[in-house]
Amino acid sequence: MSKLWNITYSKAWGANFLLYFSFMLITPLFPVYLNEKFGASKDTIGLVLAGYSIMAIAARFVSGHLADTLPRIKVLVCAYLLFVACSGAYLVAGSLILFGIVRTLHGAPFGAITVANSTVAFDSLPYSRRAEGIGYYGLSNNIAMALSPAVGIWLFSLWPSYELLMWAAVATAIVGCTLTASMRLPRRVRPLPKKAFSFKTMVLWKGWSPGLCSLSYAVAYGIVSTYVALYGIEELGHRNAAGVFFFCFSVGLVISRLIGGRGLRQGKIVTNGAIGVVTGSAGYLLFALVPTVWSLYLASLIIGLGCGHMFPALQNIFISMARKDQRGTATSTLLVSWDIGVGIGTLVGGFLSNSAGFAAAFLFAAASKVIGSVFFFLHTRHDYYRKRLT
Repeated sequence: MSKLWNITYSKAWGANFLLYFSFMLITPLFPVYLNEKFGASKDTIGLVLAGYSIMAIAARFVSGHLADTLPRIKVLVCAYLLFVACSGAYLVAGSLILFGIVRTLHGAPFGAITVANSTVAFDSLPYSRRAEGIGYYGLSNNIAMALSPAVGIWLFSLWPSYELLMWAAVATAIVGCTLTASMRLPRRVRPLPKKAFSFKTMVLWKGWSPGLCSLSYAVAYGIVSTYVALYGIEELGHRNAAGVFFFCFSVGLVISRLIGGRGLRQGKIVTNGAIGVVTGSAGYLLFALVPTVWSLYLASLIIGLGCGHMFPALQNIFISMARKDQRGTATSTLLVSWDIGVGIGTLVGGFLSNSAGFAAAFLFAAASKVIGSVFFFLHTRHDYYRKRLT
């Protein structure tokens, strides 16, 4: 059997993990930080934190094109250096306006790295193990997005200093940048033809159906992940509830990837996706309808189980629809749809929680997840069978 964990794939996996770990280390505490330091209301917090999504979307559109036409290692290293600089800029953002500017700018290198690094990882995989490898690669950011907030909240409970967490995020980003710079990518045997830079080439339009699914799932995730810390403090009276939430979420992710890896090796992409969207919907409904601490933790475990099956399936669906010279574009399209959803979720969640309460915001999240799941069964899975390339 062809080797899956080759040196390039392993370094790309590690760099992606460190990227998300750095980014998410303090993100769940930002709503609390903005409220305590600047007295920002929930709807203002949503507006400030959603800025990164706008910049990440723009960067991913461009970086998908660049990843398919320019040397990817140069794109990666330059973007990672900018990411390190933005991570450190939070330390000197002394006003709400400056914080919003830094947060918005932070989205650009984050978006560029995720696209270029994913493309490097996919290209390093042997064809016979590509579906499995894409699934494990998705696990790098899934675990980081779940584990990092739990670590950050735990550290904050020991040493209540936002600045300490910001420095930890900078240090993690530096390690990731160093790992990225150590990658040695082979030259392409034949240069790919130059593509005209246009909106048409920046989007994998045939992937609109899984893109809509991704967007709807991201709306739910954006609401819950952004406001769970405030919800735990204000509604449940538990300051560390968010830390346990993300820990349980990461446990669910790991379990689902261990279970789902065999299915991906066998090419059961739609089956994995179906299990993921149904399980995830159940978790979000439990979270929204039963407002207790223990249901919060159980829901997070179930959501993690669903996400661990669903996200690798979506990645495989996008890559299967793209030609070899469109892999960067396919990756950017998936991530752009996710960013749009997270941005919408952050804004809507802030507005609803401020005007109608957390219950309304979380019900909206559950409804978005369920609607996306229904669409997956009615259209997306059939669209995949029609459009996948051999």
